[in-house]
Amino acid sequence: MRLLQRYILFELLRVFTLMITVLTVLLVFVGAFQQATDQGLGAILVLKILPFIVPSMLPFTIPATLLLTVCVVYGRISGDQEITAAKAAGINVLSLLWPSFILGGFLSLGSLLLSDQIIPWAEKNIEKTIALELETIFLEKLRSQNQIHDPASGISITVMGVRDKTLLVPTFRYSPPNKQPVHLQAEEATLEFDLAHQQVILHISKGHIDFPGKPRFYVEKDDFPFPLPSQTAMAKPRHMSVRSIKSELGNLNEKKDEFEFQRDIEVAMVLALGDFERFHSPEINTDLPQTQAEDKRKNKLKTALSSRFALSCSCFFFVLVGCPFSIAQARRQFLTSFFLVFMPILLFYYPIVLLTINLSKLGKIEPGWSLWAGNIGLLFIAIHLLRKVLRN
Repeated sequence: MRLLQRYILFELLRVFTLMITVLTVLLVFVGAFQQATDQGLGAILVLKILPFIVPSMLPFTIPATLLLTVCVVYGRISGDQEITAAKAAGINVLSLLWPSFILGGFLSLGSLLLSDQIIPWAEKNIEKTIALELETIFLEKLRSQNQIHDPASGISITVMGVRDKTLLVPTFRYSPPNKQPVHLQAEEATLEFDLAHQQVILHISKGHIDFPGKPRFYVEKDDFPFPLPSQTAMAKPRHMSVRSIKSELGNLNEKKDEFEFQRDIEVAMVLALGDFERFHSPEINTDLPQTQAEDKRKNKLKTALSSRFALSCSCFFFVLVGCPFSIAQARRQFLTSFFLVFMPILLFYYPIVLLTINLSKLGKIEPGWSLWAGNIGLLFIAIHLLRKVLRN
């Protein structure tokens, strides 16, 4: 690499490293500790999962940070008349932009690697850490908020306080699905987490229990098992690798093909026998809740697969727009150039991306091409700006 391009590339790397470090630290410490405070998690637990939170933020911070970097570097060298000096020496402006294009391409690949491999790995480690510290999380939340409520499992716990691992004057309410709630109040209680059987064993001392339709009775000591607060049965598409998404999509397609094959056989039998009332049977009806849930899951997986590539490549398209724009605005401050180029992206690019993602999840449009609409728009703008810079 020639001296001038190497100089520009080192400037880009230096500014980008500094800005991504500062921005990530601010987002992690402000966002993570704010969320931990809202959920009642302890500072030690937050520090344990903090290294795994950073990768999940990088795909969102890298494109904007890279755009700010090219505005700083190219705005400065253009404002110092270095672009004019290069032109006077017979150097094509496009050759000065290659370092940023190379950096944008590598960061696009890096973002794809983050979302495909590192983020799923980090999420698994977060879940593992939280599972091992589940008892601590539970007690910390009761100690800070004095209550826990999980609507999915029907468990509600209220305490007057927590001493070590002992709950003081706890009140429990358990509402199983389609059943009347059970109330329990005791002087003291302790919780034992049985992760192997996915349950919480409640050890109460000197308590009163109210079962539906039965008189209230007193117990000196007793144990009651409860299911653990519900966990998501299916992994979120964002926390899955490309291989896992494609594998699940293949399984869903095979399941759908098998269902359609069985349905065609049933329809043929109904038509042959004249038993038209069976058209409303589960074997033929395609509007079943299970079928609809599978279609929604498939749309979400396809959207996540396409958006992963489209959003990762946004780094490169941001560079295509930011470099010629910052050169054209050489007389302005770099922050002014950044806001002038980032505000249209914020007002138009991201709304288009969010709209196409939501429509793709609903199955209204095909995500394979629609999620690239924002990048294609940036490409046309970049071509116009590049032509203007190269000409003038």
